[in-house]
Amino acid sequence: MLSETIKNKDFRVDSQFYTKAPIKNPRLMYSKIGDIIHSSQYGISIEMNEDKKGYPIYRMNELHDMLCDLDVNKFAAISSEEYKRFALKNCDVLFNRTNSFEWVGRTGIYYQNDDIERTFASYLVRFNPIESIILPEYLCAFLNTRQGINEIKRRARQSINQTNVNPEEVKEIEIPILDMDLQKEIKQHFEIANFKRVQSLKLYREAEIQLLSELGLKGWQPCNNSVNIKQLKESFLASGRLDAEYYQSKYEDYTSFIRKYMNGADALGNICTLNEKNFNPVDNSEYKYIELSNIGNSGEITGCTTSIGAELPSRARRLVHTNDVIVSSIEGSLQSVALVTDEYDKAICSTGFYVINSKNINPETLLVLFKSEPMQNLLKQGCSGTILTAIGKTELSNIVIPKIRKEVQIKIADYVQQSISLRNEAKQLLNEAKVMVEREIEKG
Repeated sequence: MLSETIKNKDFRVDSQFYTKAPIKNPRLMYSKIGDIIHSSQYGISIEMNEDKKGYPIYRMNELHDMLCDLDVNKFAAISSEEYKRFALKNCDVLFNRTNSFEWVGRTGIYYQNDDIERTFASYLVRFNPIESIILPEYLCAFLNTRQGINEIKRRARQSINQTNVNPEEVKEIEIPILDMDLQKEIKQHFEIANFKRVQSLKLYREAEIQLLSELGLKGWQPCNNSVNIKQLKESFLASGRLDAEYYQSKYEDYTSFIRKYMNGADALGNICTLNEKNFNPVDNSEYKYIELSNIGNSGEITGCTTSIGAELPSRARRLVHTNDVIVSSIEGSLQSVALVTDEYDKAICSTGFYVINSKNINPETLLVLFKSEPMQNLLKQGCSGTILTAIGKTELSNIVIPKIRKEVQIKIADYVQQSISLRNEAKQLLNEAKVMVEREIEKG
């Protein structure tokens, strides 16, 4: 009836909004999210940088498995007054209001695990519930359940390239008020998962320290001179590059230092194999598809899209196997590097990745190497282009990498595998929390 559509804040007349309306459990008490939160707030809209100028800022692709990542890659140079308005606080629930249809509505809880001050971007919305009624962990878990996702998706407005969910409509979602003892159990799952995740990151950092110490790069700083004079024969005629950024002194320093490694060094193309072969998915077969937004900051694949071949995008053309390392080629996302585990064997990744393996360096060491500061700088040096800046195969193959000693590789692999194990335990706990909520909503 028209009278029903007028009650909706956004005057919804699209049929799917009504045909996909949820069936409530009569044994549970429900309340609108807007009635049980203290506040909601859009993040700050500002140009971001990768030069660590200002405050670390969260974006949509730093929400994984119902938690905000421990690290972020972008920074916002804002004043202290602006920061006070947009400062993240412990147990803030961050909701992604705009992106592709698949990723809109992604929700994660922020835990303040250190004393670093962080903020959040404008396409995220912060919700702060009234904790005497619902706990932040339960709100976050609910918005990630089948029931919560259905409520979000039916409110999503799709255009050609983007989907939006109005936060005011999110406030209209009716959430069951579960028993507080159950909510506390859910909270405990989140807190233990967060603890395991922090320990996992510490182990990964140990692997990084092991690598940098072996190379003699721990605490070492390259030259940051703003001027570097080159003859034509040692610049354009040698590299084909005329852009000044390519010849920054720090890049030469990193390469020179690696060449001096005691166990030797060589061009990446001589040590590693780059899989560039296109794979054509079978139309009716189902595949796991990995893209840039599925890569976490500790080198993990945090999820994937499952689709039949006919529905995959044209860029889904790289077949990956266990122990491959996938490395983003796109400037701005070069830190998106991940180790392919058994779970993603024979998955497909985007052509925005290089698929790399080596007979001389184990996959865990390759992962840590590609994510290290020296390699990230050398990847950035190799990037070129106009609309989409990326590193080409030739530039990548020519990067000099160290031949890490086998005994050091074994130590790095041990740290990385322990880190992966803890991260998987954390993921399992979070999944259990979500299932607890789904089961309670269905059965009461």
